[in-house]
Amino acid sequence: MTRSLVHPCARVLARWQRPCQLQHAWRLQSNVSSNTFSTSSVLAGNRAIVYNTNGDPARVLTAFSFPELPPPPPNTVNIRFLLAPINPADINVIEGIYPAKPEPDVSLSQAKDYPLFVGGNEGLGKVIDVGDGIVGLRKDDWVVMTKPQSGTWSSAKNVAMSDVLKVPKQGLSEAQAATITVNPPTAYNMLHDFAQLVEGDWIVQNGANSAVGQAVIQIAAAKGYKTINFIRDRDDVGLLKQHLKSLGATHVVTYDELAEKSLRAKVKTWTGGKDIRLGLNCVSGKTTTLMARLLGNNAHLVSYGAMSKEPLSLPTSLFIFKNLTCHGFWQTRWYSDKSSEQRQELLETLTALMRDDKLQDPNYEVLTIGGTESDVSASVKIRDLVARLGQGMYGKKVLLKVEETV
Repeated sequence: MTRSLVHPCARVLARWQRPCQLQHAWRLQSNVSSNTFSTSSVLAGNRAIVYNTNGDPARVLTAFSFPELPPPPPNTVNIRFLLAPINPADINVIEGIYPAKPEPDVSLSQAKDYPLFVGGNEGLGKVIDVGDGIVGLRKDDWVVMTKPQSGTWSSAKNVAMSDVLKVPKQGLSEAQAATITVNPPTAYNMLHDFAQLVEGDWIVQNGANSAVGQAVIQIAAAKGYKTINFIRDRDDVGLLKQHLKSLGATHVVTYDELAEKSLRAKVKTWTGGKDIRLGLNCVSGKTTTLMARLLGNNAHLVSYGAMSKEPLSLPTSLFIFKNLTCHGFWQTRWYSDKSSEQRQELLETLTALMRDDKLQDPNYEVLTIGGTESDVSASVKIRDLVARLGQGMYGKKVLLKVEETV
C-alpha cells in the first residue's frame, strides 16, 4: 500500500525485514520497549493483532500470522471473527492500566519463547468447526464472547463453549452483533439497576456522544425517560447535537454551557421542577461535579469511567441535604456475577430492541486488515489507527476485520 511505504513506522519496519525460506515466508523483527519481538507469516492461514509487552498501542501492536486452526478439541468450537470493535478499554488493557488483565494466547505463545497477547475483548464470530460434546451450536452460527479479554482481534480462534453466547442472525447487522456485549448492556444495566425509573423521569449524563452514551439515549427514549446530555464543544457541535437528538435525546448541552450559572434555571424549566433521579458519569473531574449539582433528592450517580483522568469530587452537601447515593459500574463484574441464563436473557432483551429499531447501528467504520497484506503493512495500519484514536474526538466506533492470510 502506498500509505505504508511512506509512513515512518514502515521505513523502520522495512529495515528489520529479512527473508525466510521456511514456507516461503518472511520474518519481521521490531524492537518494542527494549524487547525484541519477531513474528512469522505463512502464505496461507490466519492473522492476529498481538503484543508481548504493555505500552503505547501505537508502538507495541504487531500483526502476527499463524497457520490454520486444527480440528477443535471436545467441548470447544473454532470460530472465524467477522468484526471486532476497538473500545477505549482495549487500549487501556494494552497500556497496562486496566484492572482486567488478559492471559497469553497459549497456542501462539508456544511458537515463541515469550508470551503473546491478542488484543480485543469484544467481537462477533461465526462457527466454522464444532468439537465433540457441543450441544446448541453448529457450523455458521453467530456467537459473541462472554469471557473477558478473549483476544478478538484475530481472523480465527478456538474457544470453549462456556466462553460464548449464541446470537440470532435474523434482524441484526454484523455491526450490531459485534458491539452487543459491552456498550449496550452497560447502558441498559445502568438505567435499570440503580434508580427505579418510570416513564417521564429525567436522567443526566456526560460523555453523551460515546457509544454507551448513545445507547443510553436510545434505550431511555424507548422507555419514555427524558435525557439531558453533556458533550465537549467542537467545530461541528451543531451537527452532533442534531444527531443525538435524532436518536432521542431531549436536550444536548456542551460542558461550556454546563459551567454557566444560567443553566440551572434552564434545567428547572425543562424538567418542570421535577427531580432528576439518575446521573451517569464516564468523565469525572469538574464537569461531573457541576452535573451532580443538577440531581434532585434521593438521586443516584453511577460512574463507569473517568475519561478526564481527574478524580471525582463531590460537595458534601449533596450527601447530607439531598441524600445522594454514588455507585460504580463495571460490565465485566456484572457478567462474572450473573449466571449464563441471566447473560442470555440480557442478550435477548438487547437484540429485541435492535430488531425493533430502538437501538440502532453504532456510527462506525470498518478497518480491514486484508489477507494479501504483509504483516509489515498490517502492523503499520493498526498502529496508525490507534495513534489517531488516541488523539480523541475520532467520532466513530472502529470495527476491525482481520482477514485470513492468502
